Amino acid sequence: MEKFTEVKNLIASLEGDADKFYNKGNSAAGTRVRKGMQDLKNLAQAIRLEVQNSKNAK
Repeated sequence: MEKFTEVKNLIASLEGDADKFYNKGNSAAGTRVRKGMQDLKNLAQAIRLEVQNSKNAK
């Protein structure tokens, strides 16, 4: 459950940069959003593996 909380916090932290990129055209913010999305992808994969391993252990 801890990793799921990390996902929520990561998305919340990217909200400001997403606004700056999409609404104000700040390209540096777009780079930060892309990096954050990559981190989100890796975190989601880790959660998927954790859930699968827990399910298989039962």
